[in-house]
Amino acid sequence: MALSAFTPSSRRGRPSWTALALGVGLGAVAALGQAPWDLWPLTLLALALLCRRVAHAATPRAAAWNAFAAGLGHFALAMSWIVEPFLVEPEIYGWMAPFALVFMAAGGALFWTVPAWLAARFAPGFPRQGLGFAALMVLSDWMRGWIFTGLPWALTGHVWIDTPAGQVAATLGAIGLSGLTMLATALPLCFHRPGRFPALPGTVLAALVVATAWSAGLARLAQPLPPDTGLRLRLIQPDATQALKWDPYWSEVFFRRLLDLSAARDPDAAPPDAVIWPETAVNFLLEQSGTAPQEIAAYVGTPVILGIQRVEGERYFNSLTQFSADGIGPVYDKFHLVPFGEYTPWGDIMAQFGIRAFAAQHGFGYSAGPAPQVMHLPGLPAMQPLICYEAVFSHHLIAGENRPEWLLQVTNDAWFGQLSGPWQHLAQARLRAIESGLPLMRAANTGVSAVIDARGGLRATLGLNRAGRIDAALPGALPPTPWSRWGDWPAVALALAAFLLLAGTSRAKLRG
Repeated sequence: MALSAFTPSSRRGRPSWTALALGVGLGAVAALGQAPWDLWPLTLLALALLCRRVAHAATPRAAAWNAFAAGLGHFALAMSWIVEPFLVEPEIYGWMAPFALVFMAAGGALFWTVPAWLAARFAPGFPRQGLGFAALMVLSDWMRGWIFTGLPWALTGHVWIDTPAGQVAATLGAIGLSGLTMLATALPLCFHRPGRFPALPGTVLAALVVATAWSAGLARLAQPLPPDTGLRLRLIQPDATQALKWDPYWSEVFFRRLLDLSAARDPDAAPPDAVIWPETAVNFLLEQSGTAPQEIAAYVGTPVILGIQRVEGERYFNSLTQFSADGIGPVYDKFHLVPFGEYTPWGDIMAQFGIRAFAAQHGFGYSAGPAPQVMHLPGLPAMQPLICYEAVFSHHLIAGENRPEWLLQVTNDAWFGQLSGPWQHLAQARLRAIESGLPLMRAANTGVSAVIDARGGLRATLGLNRAGRIDAALPGALPPTPWSRWGDWPAVALALAAFLLLAGTSRAKLRG
């Protein structure tokens, strides 16, 4: 196909339907770099062609339409798992599934549309508006972590997580990885020369950028990891199907499975120092537990860290605590809740129509806890808990003097289905380990449970829809990473400076 097919808007203000369909296809191909497909070269190719389309767009409106179409295709495929929660009770919520996917894809596409419009408006002309679009896409990925409570899912930089280049996140974070993606896809626009291969110089430069990041990642991976802590932890995966999770009969079956997997002993191995159960592991509230904490700890033979729901007056919380011979330990309440999943915006109004948060067993949703925190549990190093969705947000990681020694994620990914959602969630947990330099233990209800070392490496996993356990030593922690000191600000500042430079150059040229 001729490259001219990718610049159909250069002579008109609004792309044709054919051009928009091509844009949707480009976006879908770009999504194939996300887990579980991990076809990152296709992402680079698709985004490079999108940058070319934006660079050649005749008007800001045309640039925006091209980017919106691509964003629509990207998020429709990358976040197709969003329909799964509506299919747990399809007789009630199934009709909402297609609307949820369309609105989610369109909402995500706006974060590609605005950068394209701004680039064409303030840095017009080829190749500046394509380069400006790339710089603003990095800033857009960053803003997606904050706007409307944030949803930094399927960032352009996430395609590197399972590659050596993903180690760049230890210095520049997830946003730095987005910068690597967009730099590699925009450079082919530079240094154009007449001839059969006008983009060749920029493409070679882009390949050198990727190779440099890859080599730096390999060098970091070649360094020795710190020794394991010597503490043995057991992760329990009960495989409690979401449709049956709260059924009175099946909840007892799943509870007995948790107990038996936790109490199992290997004759050739020492017993674990602690057992970890997933999010909302039991069917009773913390306030209704009575002597259950002591009885569970006695049956298992060691303390149990678990996700559990609790109530305070009329407010319900998605929480984590420890059961031991001494009873109930410190309690952490999840503070970053999933909109519509764990709470419903305008909940009182929505409740009149029977719409409540999907994941809340009690009432119409959860209340948010106060803030991220470090937990100090007896016999264990200081730990930061992350309940499910909280592991998506890098800016929730605690650094500085209060830095923990490990991260713990308990989650119920049964809501995400069996295709892309659970694997993307796991990939983002690995990214948190790379950014922080801390090991992460992950107990998932239906999978994927995992032991993740301080460089994001998978030590052990338990796949989807399998009941079982993982016994493993807690990996050691690395010293604080550059990212844990600086956060996303260097990557954000570089992207902003690049766009301002392009906009300033464009303005100077127009004046000249």
